[in-house]
Amino acid sequence: MSKQDKIKETQEEKQKIRIKIRAYDHKIIDQSVRTILDTATRTGAQICGPIPLPVEKKKYTVLNSTFVHKNARDQYEMRIHKRLIDIIEPTAATIEALTNLNLPAGVDVEIKM
Repeated sequence: MSKQDKIKETQEEKQKIRIKIRAYDHKIIDQSVRTILDTATRTGAQICGPIPLPVEKKKYTVLNSTFVHKNARDQYEMRIHKRLIDIIEPTAATIEALTNLNLPAGVDVEIKM
């Protein structure tokens, strides 16, 4: 066997699920991460994370006045909190439990296999 065949075999053996979670509120994202971790550990999968990713900040500047007063401005900021969870060697029960999971509103979940 060549080295490339061995590398392909080890990659096929180790299946991994990567879950990316995004939300505007940090309390909601922590709560949803906790429910995902509980369901994954209950089904017997190995977990790596949650890894906090950098907060994405979007800033908007809006003029107060319509015409004359250029110095009168309001600044707004939107923060998007992100977390990353890796589930190593998931079972069929783990995948089924994750798809049937009920998370709070305002949480965006991206699952990659």
